[in-house]
Amino acid sequence: MFFYYDPTYILVILGAVICLIASARVNRVFAKYAQVRSRSGLTGKEAAELILRANGIYDVKVHHIPGNLTDHYDPRNKTLGLSDATYQAASVAAIGVAAHECGHAVQHASGYAPLRIRGALVPVANFGSMAAWPLILIGLFLSGNSSNLLINLGIFLFSAAVLFQLVTLPVEFNASARAVKVLENTGILHADEIQGTKKVLGAAALTYVASAAASILQLLRLLLIVGGNRDD
Repeated sequence: MFFYYDPTYILVILGAVICLIASARVNRVFAKYAQVRSRSGLTGKEAAELILRANGIYDVKVHHIPGNLTDHYDPRNKTLGLSDATYQAASVAAIGVAAHECGHAVQHASGYAPLRIRGALVPVANFGSMAAWPLILIGLFLSGNSSNLLINLGIFLFSAAVLFQLVTLPVEFNASARAVKVLENTGILHADEIQGTKKVLGAAALTYVASAAASILQLLRLLLIVGGNRDD
């Protein structure tokens, strides 16, 4: 039996390692500050509702969703979902995560441009991440104009998925910055507690950086495979 060694797999492995390290860090940091109860005693849900009202937002519903760190804001129906570790928890970590998701709601309400761009990219990115590789693989087995068309279309679709990851970065960083600012202005957390929140949100931000880096490495691998095939 013969095995084919593809040196570009090192890029996939590197991307996976980066994501695993980032994920392990955010879980570790969140677990640490989830044990630190806020002096305000507010739960994630209560803090979120207070922050939304402080920003003049009354049409966003805060609700519980299952899972751990599955918190998110859905601009389609204006709902803010807080996970098991956030909804009823009164920790520094929970309030920080809830405030971050409120940051997305404020972005939506204020028409924050990167959020609108990311929303527009969602359908293309979802389709691109699923269809890119099949199109490219089919193109590699064909020849002539049809081959180039499918390969170029696959690269374009995958690039759209990478672009989505890149646009996500300023959206997430901005939401965290808004979260820290509102927690300071409203006094929900004290200064020493905010330092813990910053560490939680900073670790969470690294997961998005890691995902973007992994996507870029995947795109690089794709280009190397296609380029090598065309040279052959």
